[in-house]
Amino acid sequence: MQITIPRVVIAGTQSGVGKTTVVTGLLAALAARGMQVQSYKVGPDYIDPGFHRLASGKPAHNLDTWLMPPDMAVRVFAKTAQGNDIVVIEGVMGLYDGGRKGISSTAAIAKMLQAPVILVVDARSMGESIAATVLGFKAYDPEVKLAGVIVNRLGSATHRDLVVEALQRIHVPVLGCIYRDTELSLPERHLGLTPVTECNVEKVIEILGQTLETQVDLERLLELADKTAAIEVDTASHYPEVFPLRIGVAQDKAFSFYYPESLDILQSLGAELIFFSPLADEDLPEADGIIFGGGFPEMFAQELTENQKMCTAVLRASQQGMPIYAECGGLMYLTREIVDFSGKVRKMAGVIPATCVMEQKLQTVGYVEAVSQQDTLLGQSGQSLRGHEFHFSRMIPDDERTFPWAYKMVKIRTGNVYRGGYARDNVLASYLHIHFAGNRQAAHRFLKRCWQFKSRK
Repeated sequence: MQITIPRVVIAGTQSGVGKTTVVTGLLAALAARGMQVQSYKVGPDYIDPGFHRLASGKPAHNLDTWLMPPDMAVRVFAKTAQGNDIVVIEGVMGLYDGGRKGISSTAAIAKMLQAPVILVVDARSMGESIAATVLGFKAYDPEVKLAGVIVNRLGSATHRDLVVEALQRIHVPVLGCIYRDTELSLPERHLGLTPVTECNVEKVIEILGQTLETQVDLERLLELADKTAAIEVDTASHYPEVFPLRIGVAQDKAFSFYYPESLDILQSLGAELIFFSPLADEDLPEADGIIFGGGFPEMFAQELTENQKMCTAVLRASQQGMPIYAECGGLMYLTREIVDFSGKVRKMAGVIPATCVMEQKLQTVGYVEAVSQQDTLLGQSGQSLRGHEFHFSRMIPDDERTFPWAYKMVKIRTGNVYRGGYARDNVLASYLHIHFAGNRQAAHRFLKRCWQFKSRK
């Protein structure tokens, strides 16, 4: 079927030019007008969508053609975008940056969705050279519909005039001129922006909305979005089995990294999701399986350690055979202990015989293919999953010789191969983040294992 959705992509020349700030402000400004606006983030990032949600009042979704096939990404987009006045898609890194050979780049997603691109350019320490930069981005791939520019971090009205005149000479419309303002910054730390679950940014978002209302030509932006063509969507879906289960999902300040549509896949297969807090709750919910998503357990390691009742409950559930699946921060929580940035040892759940040590240097980032080294909760030995990793910690097994590694990991950009994760019986945990929309067989297998556990109970 064909659907028509007003849409626009906000891209950048590189990371750090202010894409998230601009998109958050746009969402807040459009929502303040009473419009229904849906947002998306290109790539696997969990943190930026949190700011989108606060600004628009709606969950944001990720569009990533490594984590899911392109046709599935279009289906996710169509399903979640319909019924809105406008869709705003935030890019990742620079316009043409992504995985190897440009996979899941902002440019690739823009072309897939036939959406116009507005390029955010950082004007600090630049004058007429901005025009040369934008001209290069426009010429690099003529199939990308570069429809305009938002100039960010201007120093003065004189600076603005210089830049705008240069861009006019290359016939690229300027849709916005945003001046430098310390009030327009979002909080950051070691993995980028600080998640909204850990900071109060409502006032900043309100100021961003007011600023973008006055410094960006929203009428022209809306016109561009409204002129987009219809896109073809395959809406067929087939679920061979449905499992009436209760799945506990850890969700609080320490564990907040979940793709909304990924959780929806579990619900579409019959699962009722029961959210709980490893920080605040003393026991697990009544459930047939548990999921620990990613997040920042290292920032709350003391509180997690102090809640030994929850640690004991998790260990007991694992010993009783309950299926437990964990990603990244969840893996860290399931280990015997975390050594935090200050070198302090924090006792964790003790399900995995290993220690996670926080490092000052980023340990890995990027897309990976994970090949199962044994049968696991998500697949049979030899099956592959597509995902990504991004972490500052490293896992050190108590005994390398007997440790049941879950995966052979292959870095897509470099081809580097290494062992990763833990898999034994009813537990699977690793640094790997996956999206169930692109790994539906894995979601099905996990719930089937949970159903078997429920049947035995």
